[in-house]
Amino acid sequence: MKQIKILSQKFLIKMSYFYDTYAIISLIEGDKNYDKYKKNIITTNLLNLAEIYNIFLRTHGKQTASYWIKKLNFNLLELDEDSLFKAVEFRFYNKKENLSLTNCIGYILALKNNMTFLTGDEKFENKKNVEFVKK
Repeated sequence: MKQIKILSQKFLIKMSYFYDTYAIISLIEGDKNYDKYKKNIITTNLLNLAEIYNIFLRTHGKQTASYWIKKLNFNLLELDEDSLFKAVEFRFYNKKENLSLTNCIGYILALKNNMTFLTGDEKFENKKNVEFVKK
């Protein structure tokens, strides 16, 4: 399996987007609405990578799941304890919206690292620091 780079804080200033699972799947599927994001290095976290692997494992099998994890160039943000608990609190305080914990974690990591959270999840459409792109 190819190595995945984990970035330190000092290198994050140059990148602008944190890709959630929806955004990454949209890129893989060739969604034209995501064309402008396909040249960027995909910055995400291990939870989103696990979701992508799970989706392709269920829908296309292990070979395809492994292919996409190896093919794409990911930079992974580390999930620290503080960000994890802030994400859980964010989800708790917005419990009426039934937000995905993985997306809450990604959203908090994006805020922490001065990145825009790139998603097609309608529940994040009107939140601060979000670029909402729907298929």
